[in-house]
Amino acid sequence: MAVIRLPGTLEAVNAHFHREGMTDGLPIVPPTREAVDGMLAYTDLEPQEVIAVLPPYKGQATVEKIAINAVMAGCLPQYFPVVLTAVAALAEESYNLYGVLATTHPCSNLVMVNGPIASELDINSGYNALGQGWRANASIGRAVRLVMINIAGARPGVLDRATQGTPAKIAYCFAENEARSPWEPFHVERGFDAGTSTVTVLGAEGPHNINDHGSTSAEEILTTVAGTMAILGSNNAFGTGEPMVILGPEHAATIAADGLNKAQIKSWLYEHSKILAGRFSPGNFARHTQRGWPQTEYVTPETYVGSAFSADDILIVVAGGAGKHSCFVPTFGHTRDITRPIALKDGTAVSSVEAFVAP
Repeated sequence: MAVIRLPGTLEAVNAHFHREGMTDGLPIVPPTREAVDGMLAYTDLEPQEVIAVLPPYKGQATVEKIAINAVMAGCLPQYFPVVLTAVAALAEESYNLYGVLATTHPCSNLVMVNGPIASELDINSGYNALGQGWRANASIGRAVRLVMINIAGARPGVLDRATQGTPAKIAYCFAENEARSPWEPFHVERGFDAGTSTVTVLGAEGPHNINDHGSTSAEEILTTVAGTMAILGSNNAFGTGEPMVILGPEHAATIAADGLNKAQIKSWLYEHSKILAGRFSPGNFARHTQRGWPQTEYVTPETYVGSAFSADDILIVVAGGAGKHSCFVPTFGHTRDITRPIALKDGTAVSSVEAFVAP
């Protein structure tokens, strides 16, 4: 790691990092040698090991470089395995990090944590899980963003070409509220044991509120959800990507009380969130007819097109506190979610705060 010597004031350090374009616009924690070593103490990996090569800049994300950005973001050292796992997941080919970072679409890297580590690190899954006020959520999400800026090269107007951008580009991290979910957790759905801690990444827009205080049945609530999903301006409107629905615990409980499982919810939403192709503007209809809608070879204005390629591509999770609200999270479209187990200091993927002990 190159050593930079600056005057011993926080203002001078931040002025340098801002001037060099190495921040997200907010003040950073100075990545001193001591602080970086403290972060590295929570992994078995060697500091110079390359975790991933990150497009669009094709920067080499070494363990040490990721640790530097985690320090800058304000992470506690205990959070470092989560950040490492998220960065590795983002580099998988099917995630399409190049597209997510360089697109004009306002998307970011959503990071969702499942398993025991979420509660052990106090990653918020309840009230305001997608908002401010929780150090783990904010700093883990921010660390991932700083890695995108400083290693992947996603600087606004240079390699990050988002037309308007999104506040989700600052930090986008939460845990699924497994305790309040009536169904299996997301990582179990993805084939992991419930006791395994995982990170899931998804190229996603910020969440869009679904307000439903009047419905008293699964079908009523899902009607509201499907109507929210059926929007013309979403990238998912042309049958691509994996739109995510984050159900609030109260909505989830009402739906589950009517006996629906996740597969049935996905199937219902897929059928009822379809959009009449004739609703698209003539220009958009012509463009996507020429490119080909993925659900069918022949589309007329009377054809209904899905908000995803298939029902299985709709992602269902539970998060949040009390209140009759849920969220629709549109996605970039040309990306797939990636779920990875979190490897801790002892090399296992099963979390324990006691395992986070520096040598």
